[in-house]
Amino acid sequence: MHFTEPLYSNPMIRPIPLLEVTQGCTHNKCAFCNMYKSVRFRPSPSEWVEADIRELAVRNPGATRLELVGANPFCLSFERLDAIMDLINENLPKVSWVGCAGRVTDVRNKTVNELKMLRQKGLAAVWLGVESGDDWTLERMNKGYTSADILEQTARLDEAGISYWMTFLNGAAGTSHSREHAINSAKVFSACNPVLVGCAGLVLFGDTDLAAQAERGEFDPLDERGLLEELKLFVENLECDPVTFMTAHTSPASLNGTGIFGGDGTTFQDHKAEIVSEMESSLTYTDFDRQGQARAMKRSL
Repeated sequence: MHFTEPLYSNPMIRPIPLLEVTQGCTHNKCAFCNMYKSVRFRPSPSEWVEADIRELAVRNPGATRLELVGANPFCLSFERLDAIMDLINENLPKVSWVGCAGRVTDVRNKTVNELKMLRQKGLAAVWLGVESGDDWTLERMNKGYTSADILEQTARLDEAGISYWMTFLNGAAGTSHSREHAINSAKVFSACNPVLVGCAGLVLFGDTDLAAQAERGEFDPLDERGLLEELKLFVENLECDPVTFMTAHTSPASLNGTGIFGGDGTTFQDHKAEIVSEMESSLTYTDFDRQGQARAMKRSL
């Protein structure tokens, strides 16, 4: 198998076979992110992908699910993804679900009919690192798209029948725009139909543009209490009903011990009051100094 370091896979998915189809991130300019700083983007060579699929067929002949990895594999053209899906279906005929990460901009280079064709061949889910629905914050974080783009491209995924996950980056706007970030993100997310909403907390990694801005006094990050207050405001205003709501390891709230709600026959709205109540309790009882020390030790999103 061909894998490029660093290798990231979706932590919300039970371990399934991984297939690297790209290396590095096409954008690699988000102000907060250091995940692929050392990796130059390129599609994986076709011969590597084909060899890896054949190897997976030997190692995991009964596999039913598969994750495409390599930053944002959904960036690939329809023609390339279509060829990969054909190889998967030919060599791993029991695979009925394929998922991968993507940027909002990755949806644009495919027509709705092309998206439908990929869905018919098993490409069922895309996880989108949206981070915010607030245009000021999106521009500040150098995401490369607007809130209108989010709404337009998720609607195209809806039409094609491809499910999608959306992430909210708690703290991305700093202190100056925190309220707008939370409320406007909730509005945009609520106008979409994500099957999962995930929340991560901002960490200022030393090798990022945002950390340099903070060092120069150009970005004022939220403290731990501020992060939790912002996350609570986002949740209170979130009106969509994803199957699952989760908080990541960088979140200021470790809710219910796992950070995961739904996916067991219930959905986010069934748990919303419980989540808000836990956050209110955390605002009273959390040792924020200790939590801040733990955040400072994080090395990756």
